[in-house]
Amino acid sequence: MSDLPSNPKSDPSPADSRALLQWLVDAGADEAISETPTDHFAAPATSKRPARSVAPSASTIEAAKAVSLSTGPGSARALAASCNTLSELRTALENFEGSELKRLAKNTVFADGAADARIMFIGEAPGRDEDAQGVPFVGRAGKLLDRMLEPIGLDRSKVYITNVLPWRPPQNRDPSGEEVAICLPFLHRHIELLDPRLLVLLGAVATRHLLGSTEGIMRLRGRWDVYQAMSGETMRAIPVMPTLHPAYLLRQPAAKRLAWRDFLAIAERAEQLGLA
Repeated sequence: MSDLPSNPKSDPSPADSRALLQWLVDAGADEAISETPTDHFAAPATSKRPARSVAPSASTIEAAKAVSLSTGPGSARALAASCNTLSELRTALENFEGSELKRLAKNTVFADGAADARIMFIGEAPGRDEDAQGVPFVGRAGKLLDRMLEPIGLDRSKVYITNVLPWRPPQNRDPSGEEVAICLPFLHRHIELLDPRLLVLLGAVATRHLLGSTEGIMRLRGRWDVYQAMSGETMRAIPVMPTLHPAYLLRQPAAKRLAWRDFLAIAERAEQLGLA
């Protein structure tokens, strides 16, 4: 480690300045700050959302590219909050460099379904087929989900489908807590921008991270809960149904009867809310 200049009160020479800078770097300082303190834990300011735009601004792309791995979670929150349309959010994710998962994935898997849908399904993460095609739930689990929707009068033209993570974890492994934490700000903003009237959480990962519960999915499934989200400038409680992930049902076919009960309850609540 370099020594500090011997007389820091006098005007430093170039050599002293370089020595001081090196001392700060060696001490662990890696960020310049201003004289005005910044509250990094404050919630990002929200503003009234304008009408949906077709093309994202160049600033959204540049802001997404500027996010580094070292500042990913904090910068992700600010970046997600700055997106005012689903198109901007998609562009932000496609240009986001704050997750190692993206570097390993073939595609950013954003969403599928109707952009004006009022029923939102949220799964865990893309699998091999989803990563290859860039669309959620297109593999075996996705085909099962389609078959589960049909008997209750729904399909992809009437619902909206996304995942907690937009990038596939290698070998379809469970995502780490850090990987989920980086992506959650985008998911929270995704929900705010879509503004659904009903949420369906597919599996343990989506349920645990959106409801904050440590209980297992078998205890939580089939029980209505609520998710608090901003709708415009007000907070709104969205009814939430946790249920079993279609991939789990492929491994445990006997559990399909439990999922079927959940889907019947979803259909009943959708009818009550005038969504069916």
